[in-house]
Amino acid sequence: MGSPIPSLTESQFGDRLLAQSPSIDPEAVLALYAHYLELQRWNPRLSLVGPGTAGEILGRHYGESLAALPLIPPDARNLVDLGSGAGFPGLVLAAARPSLEVTLVEPRERKWAFLKTAVRLCGLSCRCLDVRVERPLPRGFPREIEVFTCRALALSPGHLEALLESSPRARFLFWCGAKSPELPEGCRIGRAVELAGSRRRRILEVCAT
Repeated sequence: MGSPIPSLTESQFGDRLLAQSPSIDPEAVLALYAHYLELQRWNPRLSLVGPGTAGEILGRHYGESLAALPLIPPDARNLVDLGSGAGFPGLVLAAARPSLEVTLVEPRERKWAFLKTAVRLCGLSCRCLDVRVERPLPRGFPREIEVFTCRALALSPGHLEALLESSPRARFLFWCGAKSPELPEGCRIGRAVELAGSRRRRILEVCAT
């Protein structure tokens, strides 16, 4: 069983979200509040957000997702979120950057069902795929992707190579701690965004050399 998520009014949610990302559009706030309400409904039985972070969901989950915005080029057209789970960061970034074509990849059927429901209620146009990242890439997986995000999935060097073969100019954004992800040859670490909190958490940008 999952932990209950604190109840917030739309105004309370919006104020706290704007404290994380002051430039976020009002329509994005409304979409993400719909997502928040759906998390409240599903989390007790599905444990989308773990018990250790349910009470700090605005900063730890929404805030850490929005922190990636400076690493996404303004003219980027598409983004694939690997292991989307509760929608962090992919659904949040889709709301904040509606010009992006976002694909949410989640192989666990119940969480994929949550994502499909949340996307519809938020009024977003994300595509939701219930597939695993494998080599070769599964049928239906998007091609020539510009940005991949990976927050709650351990992506092996082999998987990373397979994704780069399909999208050699893509950049990857990894949410990680002090230890950097293991990378295959031909990849380099670019910019980094330090995340707020007591633990040393950051978003690392990885690109092909």
